[in-house]
Amino acid sequence: MMAFWTLWWVWICAALGLAILETLVPGFIFLGIAAGAAVMALVAALPGELGFAPSLAIFAGASLISWAALKRVFKPVDDQTRIVHEDINK
Repeated sequence: MMAFWTLWWVWICAALGLAILETLVPGFIFLGIAAGAAVMALVAALPGELGFAPSLAIFAGASLISWAALKRVFKPVDDQTRIVHEDINK
């Protein structure tokens, strides 16, 4: 069962499934994870055998990096969030 996650097409299916889930759920949380799965598919397609633990570590790292990059890219340009430092009910 562990060798199943070292196949490149499994990671492509996971990336596609997460990308479809992203269209159904508001926000862009699953998009970074889908990008991490796509990166892992490219790594798994390289010659050589990776174990389950290194595959999971590469997937987690790539997902974190892509999620942080997407958060920076899709951040609103004019963020008009109002932060109140004093109580207005005094």
